[in-house]
Amino acid sequence: MNRREAIERTALILGYAVSAPAIIGILKGCKAAPELNYKPVFLTVEQATTAGAVADTIIPRTDTPGAADVGVPSFIDLMLKDVYSKEDQTRFLEGLTKFDEETRKAYGKSFAELEPAQQKEMVKKVHDPAVEFHRQTKGQRVKPFILMIKELTLLGYFTSEPGATQVLQYAPVPGAYHGCLPLAEVGKAWAT
Repeated sequence: MNRREAIERTALILGYAVSAPAIIGILKGCKAAPELNYKPVFLTVEQATTAGAVADTIIPRTDTPGAADVGVPSFIDLMLKDVYSKEDQTRFLEGLTKFDEETRKAYGKSFAELEPAQQKEMVKKVHDPAVEFHRQTKGQRVKPFILMIKELTLLGYFTSEPGATQVLQYAPVPGAYHGCLPLAEVGKAWAT
């Protein structure tokens, strides 16, 4: 699969709602890659841990690798550092801080320390109003934090090798071309 094909598939998955910085990052060659010794270059260790836990909540490990398994946390960190504008970086960091503060108020601990069910509950609690807000404003306002990290998670995951080869499927539409078939096999003739 080449980069253009990966972007097209990711755009289809996201409903063509991929932001410009995300596309620029992919075109520049950013891709998620699993790393054993991931050290954040933009985020602090605590921020990277929270962002990684959110990404893994969005795409958890099932019979296929989860977001953390394919290197999405390092992808998010790299995209924020190399691609996103200062304004978007600031908005992301403020959103991440606010998200973790809300989690601490609700559960008494950081997001990364929560049980998976609690993490899922917290993401849903923040995600659903953000989607409704974004829908009501028809995307004319800036994306809320949770939608930014969701976009980066999906982009990083589906441009990774496991995401592109084990999860995505391609079904050609309208189907395969079969040139000379007897009319009896086709069933009907086209109206002209």
